[in-house]
Amino acid sequence: MKNNYIHKFKRQFLVLGLLGMCQFGFSQEIISIETANNAMVLEAVVGKDINTIYFGQKLHSAIEYAQVNSTYRQTSDYTGQLNSAYTPSGSRNLVEPAISVTHADGNKGLNLSFIRYQVENINANVRLTTIELKDPIYNFNVKLYYKSFFKEDVIEQWTEISHNEKGSITLEKFASANLYLKAQSYYLRQYHGDWAKEMQPEESRITHGIKTLDSKLGTRANLFQPSVFMVSLNAPATETHGDVLYGAMEWSGNFRVDLELDYQDNLRIIAGINNYASNFKLKPNERFVTPKFLYTFSNKGKGDASRKLQSWARDYQLLDGKGDRLTLLNNWEATYFDFNEQKLAVLLKNTKALGVDMFLLDDGWFANKYPRNDDHAGLGDWQENKQKLPNGISSLVSEADKNNVKFGIWIEPEMINPKSELYEKHPDWVVKQPKRNEYYFRNQLVLDLSNPKVQDFVFGVVDGLFTKNPSLAYIKWDCNAVIYNAYSSHLKDQASFYIEYVQGLYKVLERIRAKYPKVPMMLCSGGGGRVDYAALKYFTEFWPSDNTDPMERIFIQWEYSYFYPAIASSNHVTDWGKQPIKFRTDVAMMGKLGFDIVVSKLPENDLKFCQQAIRNYNDLKQTIWQGEQYRLAIQQKVVSHPCYM
Repeated sequence: MKNNYIHKFKRQFLVLGLLGMCQFGFSQEIISIETANNAMVLEAVVGKDINTIYFGQKLHSAIEYAQVNSTYRQTSDYTGQLNSAYTPSGSRNLVEPAISVTHADGNKGLNLSFIRYQVENINANVRLTTIELKDPIYNFNVKLYYKSFFKEDVIEQWTEISHNEKGSITLEKFASANLYLKAQSYYLRQYHGDWAKEMQPEESRITHGIKTLDSKLGTRANLFQPSVFMVSLNAPATETHGDVLYGAMEWSGNFRVDLELDYQDNLRIIAGINNYASNFKLKPNERFVTPKFLYTFSNKGKGDASRKLQSWARDYQLLDGKGDRLTLLNNWEATYFDFNEQKLAVLLKNTKALGVDMFLLDDGWFANKYPRNDDHAGLGDWQENKQKLPNGISSLVSEADKNNVKFGIWIEPEMINPKSELYEKHPDWVVKQPKRNEYYFRNQLVLDLSNPKVQDFVFGVVDGLFTKNPSLAYIKWDCNAVIYNAYSSHLKDQASFYIEYVQGLYKVLERIRAKYPKVPMMLCSGGGGRVDYAALKYFTEFWPSDNTDPMERIFIQWEYSYFYPAIASSNHVTDWGKQPIKFRTDVAMMGKLGFDIVVSKLPENDLKFCQQAIRNYNDLKQTIWQGEQYRLAIQQKVVSHPCYM
């Protein structure tokens, strides 16, 4: 139901006649989407456009929102759509659209008129505002959803598109959100990266035109360009001062964020799935629901904004965000692919001696015809390697039980090596172009998760492990390849492939969580190639980077911490770098602690230090995971790891 403050705004605007609608008999609506400190205020007239008149810190009265425009000296808006809440294309719009379509009759014109809105109070803190729009000529409908989290100052926004035309329409662009900001100037903090170089920040003033942040990789979509960013208003925000917006796409595939500084000096942010190679066909009476775009705003600097987002994530999005986590010892840097039952038995004893909760068996435990002895073979053949593990995974789980530690395992179920039995049996399950030469990323290809049979197979990899080993305690889920030569032999319409791949991945993860709701899983993608809040609904933590050199890793973890809470960041003590064991351990303790070292080769004093550090960590971890994080910085340079209060 509509809340009192919306009625209050409506009465004030109507009584004062601020926008002059009453005299013409129009039914005007003022829609205010509020959180504890912020407000997004929209104006709408039934049968007319819906526009944004304010976004930012709450003002003292409704009258002030209507007067915002007069404080800026601007030229005319020739279109009447510059501040559209969801800008259509093909009619009178002259700037970047949020939505573009080709109707069933071939027409590309679209207008979206306001029909109605409703407000649902989900609970005392969460409210869902739904706004319905319709083209006045075509039977084409859009719903805008704004899910607001009051205490956290966070909004999730997404869109539902449907129609009842006489044939299929083509969605050519289909953004999740279309924000509109006013300020004297704008500064973008964006990120770039590569393997072992994740979350490298860049900050620049936004100039006129369009700045696009995007990915076309299909999987591992954040490898070069993470889908998170900040926009500061009027001056670059510091840790404790300034107006700043944080934005993040909740989508694990190709994304696109357009930041357009228009000719009136307003900033338009249009975010959603990347429409690259994705003209999506929509049949009559079908619905297309976009992924969510997440944002928060603070007038107290980057630190305040990050604490809001971290709190929201722990309470509402991250799987088991208020729960426990397992410290672990991973065998990867101790053995790589070269291990057997005897070596692993020693490592299991080392796990107990070190004092962590769990042993994690990494890559190399599977495949027989093409054994997984390096990364050229075996992916897809998820049976235990009989030469390395003649008694199977179950014997290792039992050995872990004897040592009073838990057992976890690495998988990469979305991927396949051409040198595998699975490839020989099901070449049609592989993403590849017919008649073209295959092109590999890390000697592997991607399985076609748009295919339900492949979804069943990937689910079966996980389900089979737990069926045979019910006490299995942890999954490290890796994803190392991007998509080359995109083509699905399953799909008739290749334009939907990139979208249906990600939707297929989510279907698999939904099935896993329906059957195994609480089993911890690490989201790994050759490092931080897939880190987003849509995936983190299903994972308890993510792997920020394969780069564990603590001098470099501390900066990677620092930047991630603006968007993700410490409990989600899986950090390991390794032999990368030449720093003392204390420094390496301190850096890893900034999140969820693990070790990837050869315990037997540690000097005695270093081993004792690690054992004591783990005991200390167990005393401190609830504060690290659930506390409010404050970064200690001088002149924007890192001088220490974050502290917690």
